[in-house]
Amino acid sequence: MSGLLTRFARSTGAGPAAEFALVLPLILIFLLGIIDVGRFAWEVNRAEKATQTGARWAAATNMIASGLVNYSFATGVEAVPAGTPVDDTDFPGISCSSNGTTTTCICLGTCNFPTTANNAAFTALIDRMADIKPDIGAANVIVEYRNSGLGFAGDPNGPDVAPIISVRLRDLDFVPLTLMLFSGTIDLPDFSYSLTMEDGAGSWSN
Repeated sequence: MSGLLTRFARSTGAGPAAEFALVLPLILIFLLGIIDVGRFAWEVNRAEKATQTGARWAAATNMIASGLVNYSFATGVEAVPAGTPVDDTDFPGISCSSNGTTTTCICLGTCNFPTTANNAAFTALIDRMADIKPDIGAANVIVEYRNSGLGFAGDPNGPDVAPIISVRLRDLDFVPLTLMLFSGTIDLPDFSYSLTMEDGAGSWSN
């Protein structure tokens, strides 16, 4: 019996298996890390594309800042001479966001024009962006309208301003495979894309 125990103690037959068991976790972490780098790049690319598409949608469809649609800076408190551009003093910009139920637009300075918001237009924008990146929600998006110097007071065919529209995407998370068991996440960077408004009316954009 003692000889058998001696041979068992001296046996090295299981050595490769033990070494493999020690190295396997490192190999798996390395492999999952490579996959996560690719997944992270893919999610960043989707977020960028969704932001660009959102800006295009906001520029070519109904204005979310609906208070600007029919407001005349020529006959309003600003009394901008008809046919002249509206400056930054009279149109300092407006920012629109949503809590998922109600869309709110706030002035970025002193505004005499209405700051009403088109909730349906904001919802349509979110739905279009979510076609590209489904985890985008209303709370992740801010739409800003800033003066571009285009347009003119008293325009009878549309809004008196043709603002630069910026769509910002924020507060998105990425869940790596290597942290999934620990419920860990990595913050994606914020994204922004800007375009000049086109007609500001319509329900669809390419």
